[in-house]
This record gives sequence, structure tokens and C-alpha cells, in this order.
Amino acid sequence: MRKVNFDLDALRSFATGIELGSFAKAADRAGRSASAVSAQLKKLEEQAGRPLLQKSGRGMVLTNAGEILLSYARRMLSLNDEAALAIAGHEIEGSVRLGLQEDFSEHLLPAVLGEFARSHPGVRIEVRVARNAELLAGIVDGHLDLALAWHTGANTLHMSILGSYPLRWIGPADTAGPAWPGPSALLPLVTFESPCQLRTAATQALDGAAIPWRIVYSSPSLSGVWAAITAGLGVTVRTEFGLPATLTPLLPSAAGLPELPSIGLALHRSQAELTPASWRLHEVIKERLTTHQMRK
Repeated sequence: MRKVNFDLDALRSFATGIELGSFAKAADRAGRSASAVSAQLKKLEEQAGRPLLQKSGRGMVLTNAGEILLSYARRMLSLNDEAALAIAGHEIEGSVRLGLQEDFSEHLLPAVLGEFARSHPGVRIEVRVARNAELLAGIVDGHLDLALAWHTGANTLHMSILGSYPLRWIGPADTAGPAWPGPSALLPLVTFESPCQLRTAATQALDGAAIPWRIVYSSPSLSGVWAAITAGLGVTVRTEFGLPATLTPLLPSAAGLPELPSIGLALHRSQAELTPASWRLHEVIKERLTTHQMRK
């Protein structure tokens, strides 16, 4: 079998085009012409020896070979970028105090922090998992360098909005049909302890739809919320970040529940000018969460 060396620039254009849903947008992001990206895709197909895309209606979809290559492309690009980070960040030293919500503590960010730690061996990361109010207080007081928190309208001096994520009704994975017996019954809610913006979003949506409700379980931790829903005590409102396999988003129309708004995600920093270590982690988190937003 002949040896094939896939072009990383072409793989990046390919992966970015799929993530953005448009190769024209991928060309714009890369600062290339649309014809240049088309040439890259043609080159990839020649290297693969088979089509990677096929027409579907007015658009293009991945072929089986395209799906396989996309999976490998993401891994290859991730390793390439990690290598670049390791070289660039080898001499960066210091410490970073990072605060984040539980939603990100077990699933999305461990990979980010692990990659960052390998690429920046001279940087010590201190992580604090807390709720929004505590995270923002830590930024204002200077006890945290960075904080990843839901944007509920409270601003800090130095913050970036990373994206907007739809709120979902969440129930057990084996849920079928309506989430509660009927309009005359009280919908059982599982929530964080008050104050909680997502708890407020749930109750306001239900009140607006004239659906009666009651809070059956109030927890100080997300793990407690997940456990209560898995046990079948009720439903809750969260995003799909960190959703356990035992739970699933509920389709509002099928479950007899009202539509929900979206919520912003913000990355706060304690100062306008961060240390090199803090700024580097800031950029890595921002890039990873932006990519996640594009794939939603």
C-alpha cells in the first residue's frame, strides 16, 4: 500500500468547513480564497483515493470516507496544535488560579487542562469549582485569575462572551411521553439551591405556560441534581454540557413543556493584562469553547 502524507493545512480547512457548515466560511477564517480551499479539498480526495463529500439537496454531506477522515483529521490537528503549544510554551512559568462551573469540571475541561499541563510543564494550575456568584466574587476580589461562568447579566471589567447555548429540559434517559401526569398535576422540578439563574429560567417558563410546578429536590451541587433526575424524582433545566449518559434532553413538544431561552457563557479575567501563563490558558480555553460552540 502506498504511503500517503495528508496535508495538515488541507485537513484544517476540511475540518473547519465541516464545523462551520460552510467551506466559504472556512476560507474566510483561514484568509484564503474559496478557490484555494476547493483546491485543498480536491487534493485531499486525491490523497484519499475516493470522494469525501457528496451532494445532498443544495448542500454537501460527508461520505463514509469523509466521516472517517474527519475523525482522524481532528486528532491529527489536535496533536499538531499540542506540539506547537509545547514548543511555544516550554519556557512559560508561573501559576494560574482558574475558577469554573461544575458543568465543565468533569468532561470538557479536563482534556483542556491536561493538554495545557503537558504543553506548559512550568505552569502550576489551581482549579476552584464553584457557582457563578462565588466565581465572579473571586475575579473581583483578585482571588482568581480566570473564571468560566454562565453569563446571567452580571458583568466584570474584563470578560469575553464565548457563545450562547440553548437551555434544555433534562430527564432520565428512559423517559417516554409527557414529563408529568397532566396539566392538573404539579411538574416535579430538581434544581440548584437558590439563587440560580437556570432555576429561575425553568420556573418563569412554566409560569408563562401556566404549568403548575413544585420543587421536589434542591441541591448545592450538580452531581446531586444529576443523581436526583437519574432516580426519576423530576426534571431540571441545564445546557447539554457534562450531561451524563443516564440523562437526556427532552423534546418540549413531546414532553408537554415550554420552549426555553439560551444562556451565554463568559470567560472572565481579573485584570486587563494577565501574566503570560494566565493569558495562554485564557486563549486555550477560549479556542476550545469556541470550537465546541461551532459544533453544537
